[in-house]
Amino acid sequence: MSAKKPRLRKAVYSGELRRLQTELVAMQEWVRASGARIVVIFEGRDAAGKGSAIKRVTQYLNPRIARIMALPMPTDRERGQWYFQRYIEHLPAAGEIVLMDRSWYNRAGVERVMGYCTADEYRRFLHQAPLFERMLVEDGILLVKYWFSVSDREQEARFRSRLNDPMRRWKLSETDLLSITKWVDYSKAKDEMFVHTDIPEAPWWVVESEDKLAARLNMISHLLSIVPYEHLQPPDVTIPPRPAASDYERPPREQTRPVPDYAATLTPPKKNGK
Repeated sequence: MSAKKPRLRKAVYSGELRRLQTELVAMQEWVRASGARIVVIFEGRDAAGKGSAIKRVTQYLNPRIARIMALPMPTDRERGQWYFQRYIEHLPAAGEIVLMDRSWYNRAGVERVMGYCTADEYRRFLHQAPLFERMLVEDGILLVKYWFSVSDREQEARFRSRLNDPMRRWKLSETDLLSITKWVDYSKAKDEMFVHTDIPEAPWWVVESEDKLAARLNMISHLLSIVPYEHLQPPDVTIPPRPAASDYERPPREQTRPVPDYAATLTPPKKNGK
C-alpha cells in the first residue's frame, strides 16, 4: 500500500492560487474580445469540492462575462419539456463563460439513483447526451467536463464538519445524507455515465479532490491549459483630475442616518492569551 500523499501547504496554495486567478482574468479578457463561448461542467459526489472550486474560479472575474448556473428543481412545466430544453437558455452567447454547478448530468446521477426518472428517460438521456454535446461543440462552444472524485471516508468527514458549522449546515440536504447509504449505487451510475458520455469531442476530466486545495489548483491549471487564450494588451487608462466643486456644498452630516459604528465596539484579540 502506497503512503498517503501529504496535503498541500496553505502558503504554497495561496501564492499559486493568486497566480492562476491572474491568468483566469487574462483568459476572461480574451473570451470577451474574441467572442469565444465556454461551458465548464462541475459534477461529482456531494461534498467533493465542486462549489468551492467554482468560487475560486469566479472570485475575480466579471459576473457579466463569467456566470454560475445552478438550477433548482424543475417546475411542473419544465418536467413536460424536452429534458435538455431548460439548460439551453443558459448556454453562453459570444464572449461569455458559463460554469455549471451540476448540469444535465443530474439525470445520470441523482435522478437515476434516487428514482426521480424512469428507466426509459434514463436510457434516452444516455443516448441523447453525446448527440447534444456534439452539436454544442460543432457550433463552436468549448465544452469542458470535470468530475470531482472523493473517497467515502473523506466525504463523511466533510459531512460531519458541516454538521457542526452553522455557516455550512444548510449544505446538508436529505439527498446529501442518503448518498452515504447509496455509495455503491452512485459509483455504478457514474461508471455507466462515463461509458456513454466520455466522448472525444467533450471528454470527462477527473479531479482527485481528497485534498481540496490541490484539487482547486489542478482544475484551474488544467482549464487554463486547454483554453487557447492569449494575453491581450489592456487599453491605456488615465484617471482624470477631479475638478473643484465650487458650486456644491455638502449638506451637514447630522441630516443623514448613519449606520451605527458596530466595528468601533469590537475589542482586538489578545496576543498569547493575555
